[in-house]
Amino acid sequence: MTLNGERVRRVIRDNANWTSGQTSCRIIPCVLTQGQAVFDPNKPLGPADATTPASFPLQPITQITPMRLQGKTILVTAAGQGIGQAAALAMAAEGAQVVATDVKAPLLASYQGVSNVTTAVLDVLDKAAIARQVASMERIDAVFNCAGYVHNGTILEATDEDWNFAFNLNARSQFWMIQQVIPRMLAQGGGSIINMASVCSSVRGLPNRFIYGSSKAAVIGLTKSVAADYVAQGIRCNCICPGTVDTPSLGDRINSYADPVEARKNFIARQPMGRLAQAHEIAPIIVYLASDESQFATGNAFMVDGGMTI
Repeated sequence: MTLNGERVRRVIRDNANWTSGQTSCRIIPCVLTQGQAVFDPNKPLGPADATTPASFPLQPITQITPMRLQGKTILVTAAGQGIGQAAALAMAAEGAQVVATDVKAPLLASYQGVSNVTTAVLDVLDKAAIARQVASMERIDAVFNCAGYVHNGTILEATDEDWNFAFNLNARSQFWMIQQVIPRMLAQGGGSIINMASVCSSVRGLPNRFIYGSSKAAVIGLTKSVAADYVAQGIRCNCICPGTVDTPSLGDRINSYADPVEARKNFIARQPMGRLAQAHEIAPIIVYLASDESQFATGNAFMVDGGMTI
């Protein structure tokens, strides 16, 4: 946070006479560094008085804060593209050591040379592979279960095979991952689990999303159940519910329609903002949930939907 000099003067001037329930006000401790006053958390706070504002030249102040995820190790599934990739990059930029996984090895090549990111091929439909991946990591402070599949069709167009595949990937894989990471998090004293759900779930029904909506409703139920079981043991479990996001996966679905141009228009039309979300617009809520800023949030389904649930 950067404040100009006049803003700082006004804060000090206003607070010098502030008596709203306080016996005294205190001045933020600063040290001058190359013409700037920088917050110094190691200096004791001093009382405000009439001479304080003139006691040092007030210059723009820069608050020095650590990166939000510094020191954390975070596992991300389906990190090869789309929301998973955007989240992995955003968390790495905030100082986390990110293990980006995907079932498609070529997609992980995009991380070559990216700081704070290591990659691993992982098929979340393979329970033993999940166990091996978790066991290979020294610690896991957060996990983002991003892998999923969107089935298109009504109940009359659904098959048992479609149902099983969607539930295995959208819900069972999260069950398996969470079952593996919770013992590690308990031993560490806590952690954050972030699941990919959707607005299309128990939150809202959408046409031609019978299987998908059912499976994502299951994710919300799974999330709340885990949160309830471990709320007093330092483990938080939340899910995110995006609206329609312009990802490679969506592009593939659009291109499968007889008229892709019309299909894209229809997807946009159901978004009140009149546009699709971009993956990088979903990443900030994931960073928040992985960080200590969200330590009082658990069992919630966070809408990031461009107004679909207004």
